[in-house]
Amino acid sequence: MDKEAGARILVYGAGPLGSLFAALLEQGGNDVSILARGQRLAQLREHGIVLENVVTKERTTTQVRVVDGLAPNDAYDLVLVVMRKNHALQILPVLAANKKTPNVAFLMNNAAGPGELVDALGQDRVLIGFPGSAGYREGHVVHVLTGSEEDPASVQLGEVDGQVTERTRQVAHIIDSAPGLKAEIRTDMDAWLKYHVALLFPSLAPAMRMCGIDNYRLARTRDGIVLATRAIREGFAVLKSLGLQATPSWLRLLQWLPEPVLVAYMRKLLSNELMETAMVKHAEAAHDEVLHLANEFEQLIAASGVPTPTIDQLRPQLGDRVEMLPDGSRQIPLRWGGLVAALAAVAVLLLGGVLLVAWLVG
Repeated sequence: MDKEAGARILVYGAGPLGSLFAALLEQGGNDVSILARGQRLAQLREHGIVLENVVTKERTTTQVRVVDGLAPNDAYDLVLVVMRKNHALQILPVLAANKKTPNVAFLMNNAAGPGELVDALGQDRVLIGFPGSAGYREGHVVHVLTGSEEDPASVQLGEVDGQVTERTRQVAHIIDSAPGLKAEIRTDMDAWLKYHVALLFPSLAPAMRMCGIDNYRLARTRDGIVLATRAIREGFAVLKSLGLQATPSWLRLLQWLPEPVLVAYMRKLLSNELMETAMVKHAEAAHDEVLHLANEFEQLIAASGVPTPTIDQLRPQLGDRVEMLPDGSRQIPLRWGGLVAALAAVAVLLLGGVLLVAWLVG
């Protein structure tokens, strides 16, 4: 790849974040194609990629090349797979059949690790990461929560083995060309993804369903937050037992903060209106991915042998029959303890309150 010339890129996945990346990379001077099918293919050909920023309400339209497939002889510098994990697994044979593209970056949630990706494509072609933005689509308009040129959204990126190579830097350079995005090369990408799944899918996702997939209702229903926070701690304990340290390092706060402090902190975060885009819209549209990732995390629990009573209690709530929590319920007693440590932690939380919201997005 020539660092000075725009790269030839295929964005595989025309959902909200695939559309966002395709538009921004095209605006950054790259030669971008986006792969779409069905109604979305027709929308893109008729309207282009229409983005609306959920914060600023600014709307942009970007024209990119739209394709409906990846042939074995199609040559790109980079294929970005920006889609749900369960959907990405289905396209591995198509990606494997294409030998002309040296780099395939999977930007998605992933608790199982890169094994299936490497088995299909080979380690020398695979990068893993996370898109670092959020969004949802209404008709042909994609509403996005992302960065700006002054404050770019961080796109996590890393090699499967944690090495930092020239290839890693080149792909990061391509991402950096997109206005509003900034690549963050990580040596612990697999652990980062596993902790991100633990924070959301066996914990906050089922608690949210018990509150009608309504972040404001969850925020005022203390019992739901208690169950979610206990499940998060259990998930983190599973990963720690498997030799994976909490990453980013500030997540360790969630492991040792006294429960009343953590519950109050989560209540405040869940009341943030941006959580509707960061969590609720995705939970409504992508329940199949939620189930897939919760199942992947179940395999990690089994491998660890760590007891997870709260995760076990919440797991059925991802099924068809949900046991709704009464709005505002406060029946579960809080676990007190460690309040001395909490005094120091409060200052940290006040200074860094935006960190968890940002990390929920990516």
